[in-house]
Amino acid sequence: MVVLSEDDGGVRLLTFNRPDRLNAWTDEMGRSYFDLLEEADRDPSVRAVVVTGAGRGFCAGADFRTLTEIGSGEYAGKPDDRPTTFPATIRKPIVAAVNGACAGLGMVHALVCDVVLTAEDAKWTTAFSRRGLIAEYGLAWILPRLAGQARAMDLLLSARVFSGAEAYAMGLAVRAVPGERLLEEALAYAGELARECSPTSMSIIKRQVWGDWETGLDESRDRAVRLMAESFGRPDFAEGVGAFLERRPPRFPPLG
Repeated sequence: MVVLSEDDGGVRLLTFNRPDRLNAWTDEMGRSYFDLLEEADRDPSVRAVVVTGAGRGFCAGADFRTLTEIGSGEYAGKPDDRPTTFPATIRKPIVAAVNGACAGLGMVHALVCDVVLTAEDAKWTTAFSRRGLIAEYGLAWILPRLAGQARAMDLLLSARVFSGAEAYAMGLAVRAVPGERLLEEALAYAGELARECSPTSMSIIKRQVWGDWETGLDESRDRAVRLMAESFGRPDFAEGVGAFLERRPPRFPPLG
């Protein structure tokens, strides 16, 4: 299988599984990954998702065989109709655990997750300008918002290789840890979300954060006021307050 899937305590772990190619992206892998995200979204037992790569890479970008076929005009594949930003539409939080090579399209797929943890020594690069390409799949929109325009320009124009530690320092990841601890920490983080946080709240917050990048402050504020009023009427609010007052773990209902 090109993407592996396993569950543990409300967390679904998805692993890109082409380690001999540093998990380079193919149409088949993309379809499998997005299908598994949709399954996780529908499964009420899944409350958070962790995405990582097998072996030494997270995802080394588009497979060079595909790029060669595109360049020669021999490409006969059919990319998935779902956009590269599809993970942002999944209702449940997606945590990227960048364990190694994270390049080009692979970097895009890391940054369209909701939270990124990285190995300190993982090698990141936008790659595009050194392949005669442009900033693909929305990265020119996402990267300045995460790292600022100056850093985004540097990373996109130079396509230099930088470490996971630098990715953390620039704001692309929330944590940089020794590689041997990465998956453990990512699963622990996602496990805490699954145990302690309301699935409905996380779903709405995710929609707010991704959606409010396109709105002004006043519109975002007014929508938040409306959403907050709605949240007061949900059982999650009563459960969250009750669990805090009674000093017990919350029992939030799953997403429908």
